[in-house]
Amino acid sequence: MHLSGRGLALSIGASLLFAVLPGYVQWLTPLDGVQVFAQRVLWSVPLILLLVVAARQTHLLRETFVRLRHEPLLLAACPLAAALIGVQWFLFLWAPLVGRMLEVSMGYFLLPLALVLSGRVFYGERLRPLQRLAVACAVLGVLHELWRTQAFSWLTLATALGYPPYMMLRRWMRLDALSGFVLEMLILAPLAIGLIVMYGPADAFGERPVLWLLVPFMALIGTLAFAAYMASSRLLPMGLFGILSYLEPVLLFIVALLLLGEHFDTGQWLTYLPIWLAVLLVGWDSARLLRKQQRERIRPR
Repeated sequence: MHLSGRGLALSIGASLLFAVLPGYVQWLTPLDGVQVFAQRVLWSVPLILLLVVAARQTHLLRETFVRLRHEPLLLAACPLAAALIGVQWFLFLWAPLVGRMLEVSMGYFLLPLALVLSGRVFYGERLRPLQRLAVACAVLGVLHELWRTQAFSWLTLATALGYPPYMMLRRWMRLDALSGFVLEMLILAPLAIGLIVMYGPADAFGERPVLWLLVPFMALIGTLAFAAYMASSRLLPMGLFGILSYLEPVLLFIVALLLLGEHFDTGQWLTYLPIWLAVLLVGWDSARLLRKQQRERIRPR
């Protein structure tokens, strides 16, 4: 199994950026979760197009539109992909504003396990011994958190079970990360405009001019994070990609504890310690495999 160092770097970078957003949206009052979602979608359209130009991938975007004209199944799959990711974006931005981040966070604890299971069942991926040990540690942490909080709600299920179908659909579509992102944002843009026009607070940007800076920057963080996340999902095996996703809830924990001042129950140590151990095991295993691959590349033929 070939391991991409670029894929690892992109996955870690995406987790770092995603961890910033729940705290960041607290600054966007008087915008509620629906409006934050709509503004993120709308501002993401020009930002992702600029990113396509900066990355010199305009030819890939043109090829994508050519494929849409000749592949009816691909055209039909685009709205489904946009709907799946739109739901996840909304939940992630809405939950911290209404005090339900715990339920969504539990979904993110379960998500890597769902991705690992998807990789095993649908792609026949096999885990190396250290990866299997990491999964076992993560399962222990997740089971303890479920027992401790009893927070297995519809939000948890929607978060944990919503991403694997989206990831598998995107792999089937064979779109590069940026071009697929452009299509999804263009499909969601009319919905975002409708939500802003019909339900947006009157003159929110006039009352708080700083929103003209804060909202686009929020969209920029989300755009870079999601582009890196999708690119890493294409470069890494589904199982390894799933295990690496445990870095994000660990970072969310650190942000909540150190920056947001949330209370930490000592009982949570039995949740987080196995998960941190899982992340360390994956990092160790990945570093070993990368070194091995590098030695093989420089070995004289």
